This record gives sequence, C-alpha cells and structure tokens, in this order.
Amino acid sequence: MREMISMIVVLTVLTAVSGGLLAAVQSGTELQIENQVLKFQKAPAIKDIFPDATNDPLAERFTVKAEDIELQVFPGILPDGSKAIIFETKGVGFGGPIGLMLGINLDTDKIIDVRVTTHAETPGIGSRAKDDLAFVSQFSGLGFDTKFAIKSDSGDIDAMSGATVTSKGLCVAAAQAKEIYQKLKPEIVKQMK
Repeated sequence: MREMISMIVVLTVLTAVSGGLLAAVQSGTELQIENQVLKFQKAPAIKDIFPDATNDPLAERFTVKAEDIELQVFPGILPDGSKAIIFETKGVGFGGPIGLMLGINLDTDKIIDVRVTTHAETPGIGSRAKDDLAFVSQFSGLGFDTKFAIKSDSGDIDAMSGATVTSKGLCVAAAQAKEIYQKLKPEIVKQMK
C-alpha cells in the first residue's frame, strides 16, 4: 500500500513539473510563433492581395472584437483612395484546417482577391489551391450576394478537379468571412477612421 501511495505522489509531482515546463515553453514562444506566422504566411498573402496599397497593412493592423468574435484586420488604402481590409478565416479540407485570407473593398463590399495561407492538403491535389491561382481567382470580384459553395452543391464556385473536399473547405471559409464581415463591418469602419 505504501508503494502505491509513493508511486502516486511521484507521478503527481512529475506530471505537475512537466505541465509547468510545457506551459512555460508555450508562453515563452507564443509571441515568436505569432511573428513567424505573420511574416511567412500572412505577409506574402497580403502583398499578393494588396500589391499597390499606399499604406502598410501589416504595421496598421488592428483587432476587432464583437460578441464571440475576435478578428485581426489588415487595413489597406488602394491607389484610387478607396479603403479595403484583409482578414483570415478557416475552413476544413481533406488534410485539416485551411486558412483563407480575403481582401474586401469596404466601399463596394466586393472581394478584391483571396489567397490560401495554410493547409495540410495532399501535395499535387488539394495543395493546388495555394499554388495554382486559377481556383482562388474565382472569388475575385464577387459580392456577398454570392452563394459560396461549389456548383454541385448549387453554389457559384467551380471545384478543383480531384480536390472536392478542399474546394468545399475553402467555400466554407469564404462563407464564414461573409458572416463575419457583415457582423463586424460597422466596428471595422469605426476603427479605420
């Protein structure tokens, strides 16, 4: 009985120490990880979506909170003077979460362009959503009256051949972006002034 109690005590101490070390490592590297994600995943997508922005969307980013939503927004001023934003939503593809960044013109409520930021899709099949811009370019210029679903689901988007699950996941991400944008637009406009 004594051996069992000592084993429980030892295991409890080891578990507490291990948990504390993991928590310390996570909190110590959290900011660095966020900066790396910003630099290597989001920044290239932002530069592709706003190639001619007259401001620095990365430096001017802000966070919008409303209800249960917290959203990091990258504001852009387009060459014609109109205001636009970029933010990221997630869908689920064949290999897991897929990040989709959308640029939206605040004056027209239309999508400027989109880019896939992160994915774990099958190389050469679902991964084409990031590398081959033919699929994601379908979203460019669309308004939020569009049904973001693939055509076989009565939507307006052509699925990628052999990557239906990835296509559906990106459509879900775009539909989420539509809902988020419509909820948060007043707050976004207020923060951009």
